Amino acid sequence: MNYLAHAYLSFNIPEILAGNMISDFVKGKKQYDYPTGIKAGIKLHRAIDTFTDSHPFTKQAKTYFQPAVGPYSGAFVDVVYDHFLAKDHTEFIDDASLQAFATNTYVSLNKLAPILPERFVTMLPSMQQHNWLYNYQFMWGIENSFKSVARRAKYLDDSDACFQLFQAHYVSFEWCYANFFADVKEMAITFLSNEGFL
Repeated sequence: MNYLAHAYLSFNIPEILAGNMISDFVKGKKQYDYPTGIKAGIKLHRAIDTFTDSHPFTKQAKTYFQPAVGPYSGAFVDVVYDHFLAKDHTEFIDDASLQAFATNTYVSLNKLAPILPERFVTMLPSMQQHNWLYNYQFMWGIENSFKSVARRAKYLDDSDACFQLFQAHYVSFEWCYANFFADVKEMAITFLSNEGFL
């Protein structure tokens, strides 16, 4: 899952949100340097990633990208899932609720910025300024996110072919999301309940 889904599956718990969002920026024993809630958020992020990668509908979604990007398919599927979550009116009832969620997420992360990893804090102003969480709903927002994934990948020159495949298989990707998201949401709720946060 990408940034919007990880934020959403933190259920408005500030320290869980922070941990969930910084997990990819925290390596090795560094995870133990944070307060209990942030540590739980880091663990939740990794549990979500493991669950997502092993889900049968994620595996199906990856097959649509594999001709173009092979082993990077999962990273692009993560972005696709954020697109459909942003457009999912069972989760965000209207445009205003998505915008409010995005704004509240930025505010919450900024409050905890002094204790978050420098690389994440450096990125946060761009995330907020360009409103990544809100703009996943737009095709141009996904195209930009795909370009960002390609820039970070060692063996990809561009994401044009991937974006074309996204457009060509749009309905199939939406079907995969629809059959996946309720499962990962239930998993996240169970995880946080077991950890004593819900």
